[in-house]
Amino acid sequence: MNLLVVNNHSDFRWNIPGVEVITAKKYLSDQRFIKLRSAKIFNLCRSYKYQSSGYYVSLLAAARGHKAIPDITTIQDTKALSIIRLKSDDFEEIMQKALVGITDKTFVLDVIFGQNPDKRYDQLCNELFRQFSAPLLRATFIHNDKWVLHNVDLLPTSLLEGAEDGLIETVASSFFNQKRIFSNKCSQPKYSMAILVNPDEKTAPSNPAAIRKFVRAAETFGIDARVITKDEYNHLGEYDALFIRETTNVNHHTYRFARRAAVEGLVVIDDPDSIVKCSNKVYLAELLKHHKVPIPETIISGKYDLIASTEKLGYPLVIKLPDSAFSQGVFKVCDRSQLEKMSRTMFDRSELIIAQKYLPTAFDWRIGIINNEPLFACQYYMAGKHWQIVSHNINGTSRFGKTACLKIEQVPLKVIDAALKAAALIGNGLYGVDVKEINGEPFVMEINDNPNIDSGYEDKFLKGDLYLKVMGVFFERIRQSKEV
Repeated sequence: MNLLVVNNHSDFRWNIPGVEVITAKKYLSDQRFIKLRSAKIFNLCRSYKYQSSGYYVSLLAAARGHKAIPDITTIQDTKALSIIRLKSDDFEEIMQKALVGITDKTFVLDVIFGQNPDKRYDQLCNELFRQFSAPLLRATFIHNDKWVLHNVDLLPTSLLEGAEDGLIETVASSFFNQKRIFSNKCSQPKYSMAILVNPDEKTAPSNPAAIRKFVRAAETFGIDARVITKDEYNHLGEYDALFIRETTNVNHHTYRFARRAAVEGLVVIDDPDSIVKCSNKVYLAELLKHHKVPIPETIISGKYDLIASTEKLGYPLVIKLPDSAFSQGVFKVCDRSQLEKMSRTMFDRSELIIAQKYLPTAFDWRIGIINNEPLFACQYYMAGKHWQIVSHNINGTSRFGKTACLKIEQVPLKVIDAALKAAALIGNGLYGVDVKEINGEPFVMEINDNPNIDSGYEDKFLKGDLYLKVMGVFFERIRQSKEV
């Protein structure tokens, strides 16, 4: 099924046979599309801004197993000048040849389903579409000593000229049959790794002692691991692998590091896809529900139907911002007035929020997983006199509950199975899956792409073997990348 998604039906005035035009609101909330097993989503929303409806259309399409064009990776790539420059390297010669006769210093090229009315730019349009697979693109080139791809914008239909109507109707029907091709650059011949940290981060995923243990474990495999900070972004190409050990987020330099490393062919943990998927709880809820992984009763809601849609959950319930982390942006509400008050400010940040049935437990299981295998198991207890594992105080300080590390064999099998199934839906990287256990039944709460591995806590039982297991995965992946 081919679905063309717009904000309003008036946004798309063309007749394309075989494509159903629907609104973003309908795609995000209608059970018909939530349960649809396969579809190609042509996302033509007015904005792809983070947490806008256009962003969520592409994000949740991935969770539902639908093919979105543009996908989330493309949306993020067009925001990063460094990625745009790296990708343009792959068609440098084509770009210079196509633009050779232009006398102006700036040239703007609209790419409509991989084409432009001026056939002189066919090859360049094909390359732009190959690298930035989106239905409507505007590429801006600047000439100094040579032509440089300066910017790539995802266009709303309102910016297209009426003269292009015929072209859109001609080529749109074949758009969904085109395959996206990714390019990879070769890794450097020497085994080396960059470990990205932020020395000033108070809640970093690994303490300094753990970082030292990772470096020593890497040496065991002949990997020269060096600790870097965000200032060394331009030196990523000197390494074979990137290991991110600071808190990740989509609109953050950690994502830019991960994406650039992936484009340059490095082995990356956390990989950019995992960062995007795990950073958004709307995506995770949709993904886990779609694949029948047990989760608390969950509602994904917009501002106009929140009260009605959450009635069946009962009170108290928990509401969450999609990008909440470290228990921030997560609230327990005990009645309707609290729900209305707390959600009001949350909808200023996101088109959608999550509401879940409140499941009180003394602790959450945290199952560390790498390469689809259990790595460690911990019980994270709730902070004293609080319902979460972290209690944030008004003065900016935080209180954490205690951590108890257990052997994998001590964890109920159902908990392990649920964690493994959930993590496998994201990828084969390093994840921390949080699971509540109620009357012997597991409920997956979230999947973290950047789980804590601190010396003295998560490594209590495995000790040095934990760090060796992680570096062993890096070693095998680097070795395999050399053989390609």
